[in-house]
Amino acid sequence: MCLFIKDYFIGFLDYETPKVMVVKNKKLGVIYRGVQFLVITYFIWYVFISQKAYQDSETRPENSVYTKMKGTALQGDHVLDMVEYVRPSEGGDVISTILRRVVTHNQRQGTCAEHFTVPNANCSKDSDCISGKVDFDGNGQRTGRCVPYYNQTFKTCEIQTWCPIEDYAAIREPALAEAINFTVYIKNAIHFPKFKVFRGNIKPNKRNGQKYLNKCHYNEEKHPYCPIFRLGYIAEQAREKFSELCRTGGVIGVFINWKCDLDLDPSECKPTYSFRRLDLRKNLPSSGYNFRFAKYYSKDGEEFRTLIKAFGIRLDVIVHGNAGQFSIIPTIINTVTAMTSVGICSIICDWIMLTFIDKNAIYSGRKFDDTFTLPTEFTIISYGSTHSDLSEGVAL
Repeated sequence: MCLFIKDYFIGFLDYETPKVMVVKNKKLGVIYRGVQFLVITYFIWYVFISQKAYQDSETRPENSVYTKMKGTALQGDHVLDMVEYVRPSEGGDVISTILRRVVTHNQRQGTCAEHFTVPNANCSKDSDCISGKVDFDGNGQRTGRCVPYYNQTFKTCEIQTWCPIEDYAAIREPALAEAINFTVYIKNAIHFPKFKVFRGNIKPNKRNGQKYLNKCHYNEEKHPYCPIFRLGYIAEQAREKFSELCRTGGVIGVFINWKCDLDLDPSECKPTYSFRRLDLRKNLPSSGYNFRFAKYYSKDGEEFRTLIKAFGIRLDVIVHGNAGQFSIIPTIINTVTAMTSVGICSIICDWIMLTFIDKNAIYSGRKFDDTFTLPTEFTIISYGSTHSDLSEGVAL
């Protein structure tokens, strides 16, 4: 162990310098040039052509999103417009539309029976109900009384809340089948500050711009600058059944991708759109999308409300941007990196030569020499390459 430690620390102070050795072996030469070709091809095609490593890039642009929905639908004898089914009304990068409603009419503050599915809500006498207790799985505060459950024969604890409770009195309305033709207008502007480039997803047209937008629907080939999408088209692109979305609701991501090569004309910088379901689609309690809101009114001086549980589609607009332009600095850096990486060819071929090639022991003996520094002068044992006619095929 002492000898090992001694040799290690003495060897740590040694200086190593490469020695050129020409190995006249055709197999090894073919491998060497082949690996060189692969490394150079990789850097030219992948790094410079595919990844555009010669460009300076910007991946965090500034952007703004504005959304608006249009369409009308019939609900019984009522005509519903965007004010009725769109949330929020002002638009933004998140917008939702109501596809189905569960409505509880004429609720008012008072006392009524708790729903029988709430834990410990069923009772037979008043002592079974603790006054003032609030069950967070329930609908209100218990009064301490045990009362009949509406028109049923069994009893539950009485609570103070908005009565009648939703679980008992809610009415399920049919889904809005016409919503499949509702349209969503998504206006997006993006700015790359580093390159001072500003782009929008609507093509400037001073003459017929508004007229064009009133008639067009998005099509990747025919109308790439028309950011108006049918809800049915969005569900189809997200691989979702619209009827299922009407039943449970869902969250769909609208991805706007800007990939701009600013070495070309800026007009070639166009957005692409993709759609994907974001919430869980499995049969879980948290799957789908729904929310509640209420409409309040007064009748005979008493406050009432209509409670609405809404199921619908929520659209989250997510913008990604990436722009690149030629720059001499990344070009030099990646060129030097590519040239340096060619050195891996020598490492691979050395390993093959010292491991698999015939007469590898002779190659190893010729490759590694120990040289000592003389006390009075520095002596170079070998430099460059010299040649000898060895039957093993090695020339030094």
